[in-house]
Amino acid sequence: MHIVIEFKHVSKTYENGTNALRDVSITIEDGEFVFIVGSSGAGKSTFLKIIMREQVPNSGSVIINNYDLNKIKKRDIPKFRRTMGIVFQDFRLIPNMTVYDNVAFAMRVIGAKEKDIRKRVPYVLSLVGLTSKARQLPTQLSGGEQQRVALARALVNNAGIIIADEPTGNIDPEMSYEIVDLLNHINANGTTVVMVTHEHELVRRFNHRVITISQGEVVSDTGVKQEETANEPVEETVYYETQAELKEAVEQELQEQVDQMREEVISSLLELDEEDNTSPSFYAQPNSDKELEDFMKSYGVEDTEISPEEVIASLEEKMIGGDAQ
Repeated sequence: MHIVIEFKHVSKTYENGTNALRDVSITIEDGEFVFIVGSSGAGKSTFLKIIMREQVPNSGSVIINNYDLNKIKKRDIPKFRRTMGIVFQDFRLIPNMTVYDNVAFAMRVIGAKEKDIRKRVPYVLSLVGLTSKARQLPTQLSGGEQQRVALARALVNNAGIIIADEPTGNIDPEMSYEIVDLLNHINANGTTVVMVTHEHELVRRFNHRVITISQGEVVSDTGVKQEETANEPVEETVYYETQAELKEAVEQELQEQVDQMREEVISSLLELDEEDNTSPSFYAQPNSDKELEDFMKSYGVEDTEISPEEVIASLEEKMIGGDAQ
């Protein structure tokens, strides 16, 4: 797969001494959907600002859509940004423009022809379910509808990457799901999506790669694979609602590990004993037939009061009687 976003040992420290990012290395491939999660102040915003070339790292390299952001010339930055579609938490719509014109504006600033705009904008508005709202102003829309306008604007220039900065932060939970579901469908058509969010419930409901940033460092990444397991499926991140569920899951996992270790030990011992052609020390051979016969002969025989002398006398009597015959 083609890598579209690559961070190599990126660190960013602001003038006030804040270490926003520390030695961050991330690669995102074409067509991926990636959630960036973390608490407030973890470094998510700085990560996005570097992607959009609003900030420059103090060390490390950043390559996005084949642009080396450490070496890019100032005049090329607008051209670079047009390779991405940006969706902001606060929508950033132009209040005195209609829905149609807000979306069309993104095409006009890059010099698109009006005939192309008239064809492309209605198509994109239909994708986000806003065809009937095309002539309305942003103030006449709900929060979820405004966010869909922002998403349409990000899509209209056919960008290969969509960067969504907390796109569900200002809308209700139901509409939040619809926005992410829409991003999910856009991703299914081949567009790379990078979404920053703090809403773990949304992350749980969509099975995508999750990168967690804490105190400027990547502390987990469900998309990281070792070379020898590159072809193996990535395990889904599991979240637990209660401590009891977490405890039960941990206990179950530990028991499975113990059972597996026990099986491996027994298997190893059996293999060693087969090589030595002997039975394992913990395995007792069953009784031989003779031992079994002797056991069965004596089983259930009760002690009697007959003395050894009487047994001998009885045998002698039988022998004498036999000789007499």
